Amino acid sequence: FFFNDTATPEIYTLSLLDALPISGRGSNMRSLIAAASAPGFPAKIALVIANVVSAEGLRFAAEAGIATKVISHKAYDSREEFDHAVNGALEAAGIEIVCLAGFMRILSDWFARRWEGRLLNIHPSLLPLFKGTHVHEQALQAGVRVSGCTVHFVVPELDAGPIIAQATVPVESDDTPETLATRILGEEHKLYPAALKMLAEGKVRLENGRAVFAR
Repeated sequence: FFFNDTATPEIYTLSLLDALPISGRGSNMRSLIAAASAPGFPAKIALVIANVVSAEGLRFAAEAGIATKVISHKAYDSREEFDHAVNGALEAAGIEIVCLAGFMRILSDWFARRWEGRLLNIHPSLLPLFKGTHVHEQALQAGVRVSGCTVHFVVPELDAGPIIAQATVPVESDDTPETLATRILGEEHKLYPAALKMLAEGKVRLENGRAVFAR
């Protein structure tokens, strides 16, 4: 969400607007904002959306001069109605790519299809291993010696979208879910901006259900 490419068409340069739906403190959101503020990064963070007004990430985004919006899921009778409201906010802001950053709600199939190929998520495991929640507990219980994180395109099936990038960390013999999570989070903060950069520069796209990488 990797690298400079002099053959990248000018249309991609600083032309993509990204939205970041968040639920909590938004540490991945902060890493994306920091990356996007660097000269030459091919995307701009234009909008941060939260479904709870107390989300700490909202304050950070506002202080960074980024537009914010709260859309409470409690105001809607169904998941799809909420997703339509989020979609309306994204369209009104001219958003082209959406990056989920700790957004702890399952999106409707309609939303996933509406933003197909332009909707990214980061998951704290090496997918397809350990989907869903309590990921680090799953990894430790399975006895794996390596874990990590994955940036993937979002599709209707949970944590099943085509993989864009992954990073690994060793699992230590004395790890707890908390220590493993901390080690992986450090990699998430590097991997997500790199994957976004790939998409914004046209170096990866979703095609026929697969991630296709430019040569």
